[in-house]
Amino acid sequence: MIQVHLYGKMRRYAPDPRPDHESVLQIEPQPGETVRTLLERVGIAPSEPYHVFLNGALLATHNSMAPWLCYQQAGEGVPCGSGELDVPVQPGDRLGIFASDMALLVV
Repeated sequence: MIQVHLYGKMRRYAPDPRPDHESVLQIEPQPGETVRTLLERVGIAPSEPYHVFLNGALLATHNSMAPWLCYQQAGEGVPCGSGELDVPVQPGDRLGIFASDMALLVV
């Protein structure tokens, strides 16, 4: 299974989007599935998330400062902020999907 944790406005895709409940989807990956195809299967347009984390590392963001902030990045050779979602997922992976109302803070 893949855990998909939904934050901010993305919670609306959870079975129970109330803020006092976990907004985690448990999804069985399909052969050859990528982050992009998994999001589409759940009904999330790939352009909708503001930040996408894969196993605790930043995979994609709309934050233009990300390359200069040295966030830990997921995926070798995937430029941070590139919006690259065609990264394969595997059982045991954990995705964090953040909406624009949950943007990373820059200090």
